Amino acid sequence: MSFFGFGASAEIEVVLGDQENRKKVEMRNDEGKKERLPLYYDGENVQGKVNIKLKGRKLEHQGIRVEFIGQIELFSDRGNQHDFTSLIRQLSPPGELSGDKSFDFQFVTVEKPHESYTGTNVQLRYFLRVTIVRRLSDVVKEIDVAVHTLSSYPDMNNSLKMEVGIEDCLHIEFEYNKSKYHLKDVIVGKIYFLLVRIKIKHMEIAIIKRETTGIPPNMYNENDTVAKYEIMDGAPVRGESIPIRLFLSGYDLTPTMKDINKKFSVRYFINLVLVDEEDRRYFKQQEILLWRKIDPKTTRR
Repeated sequence: MSFFGFGASAEIEVVLGDQENRKKVEMRNDEGKKERLPLYYDGENVQGKVNIKLKGRKLEHQGIRVEFIGQIELFSDRGNQHDFTSLIRQLSPPGELSGDKSFDFQFVTVEKPHESYTGTNVQLRYFLRVTIVRRLSDVVKEIDVAVHTLSSYPDMNNSLKMEVGIEDCLHIEFEYNKSKYHLKDVIVGKIYFLLVRIKIKHMEIAIIKRETTGIPPNMYNENDTVAKYEIMDGAPVRGESIPIRLFLSGYDLTPTMKDINKKFSVRYFINLVLVDEEDRRYFKQQEILLWRKIDPKTTRR
């Protein structure tokens, strides 16, 4: 993204170090368009070169700087961004450029505590901003980078059990192998029919993403069905059990994000729905925790 004042007399190019070799990931911007961004992790250096190309013979300025910014913006409150990370490097004091100029920059062991995220009502982004300060209008260039947060959970991961019941009519138990899943994991479970006295037409399982923004009383929830498929078609009988295997790697998921800077949360739920022959719906919802596993192929810099 680039912003130029009227009559801007310079173009800015930002070239990241190891740009050719660094992994790139697909991210959606606030306009809904997908773009491939270089991927960084917490604690990594961010370094590169700023190239300034003059459009005229010289350029007077009040200083040149580069910033690394981590920012949250609620789409309901455009223009009121919250910076949770802000680092500045001065590239040049006030003076005059008489020709094209390049500046090296480096931000060392940069804290990037949160994962990049673009949702329905909120965006969390990291970007570099170069500013040539001028008296009338600054010349500014921004480039975005992506950040992934990595986790490592202990072996203790309790199984999940849920029940759906209608007195004297229906009693069903659901059991899942664990409550915490990495983003390429497989949800393995089983459904037990202990009492069935109503005619069930079909059953489906879904993963629901719930994005919560704001604080009470101005809090908004946005539910999005990330995955859904039918696990049973037809009437079950007492004593029957149905296995469940749901592969998460095929879906667009993020880690669970809880109360990020008191601005937003992203949580995930398994939703089980039974539909009877009169199209009445019975459902049960259970929260699961998603996390991004450390990839052994990932090279930390």
